[in-house]
Amino acid sequence: QVQLVESGGGLVQAGGSLRLSCAASGSIFSIDVMGWYRQTPGKQRELVAAVGSGASTNYAASVKGRFTISRDNAKNTVYLQMNSLKPEDTAVYYCNAAGIIYNSGRYSSTDSYWGRGTQVTVSS
Repeated sequence: QVQLVESGGGLVQAGGSLRLSCAASGSIFSIDVMGWYRQTPGKQRELVAAVGSGASTNYAASVKGRFTISRDNAKNTVYLQMNSLKPEDTAVYYCNAAGIIYNSGRYSSTDSYWGRGTQVTVSS
């Protein structure tokens, strides 16, 4: 019913930039919070950045000043502009949507959806 599709990952040299996109589709009218998480082998998934429907943002300390999250509410799409990339940014990046108003009018603060992930690799 609800799908999140990420795009924009890839291989980049340290100091370079990438822009990730994530589009939500299905029976969604609006989304409270959209965010990006990342995970490396053997580690827990961690929050990178999140943005509320009113454009309030939250960033992990490790990316603050380098990454910028934004969203297009009309398209239920979230973006992550990543600049000054470092090798330690290498991870699978996952998109998340939480707090959903469905087309039926039903609201759920606990419903949460994930994308399949996109690989970001930063070479030194």
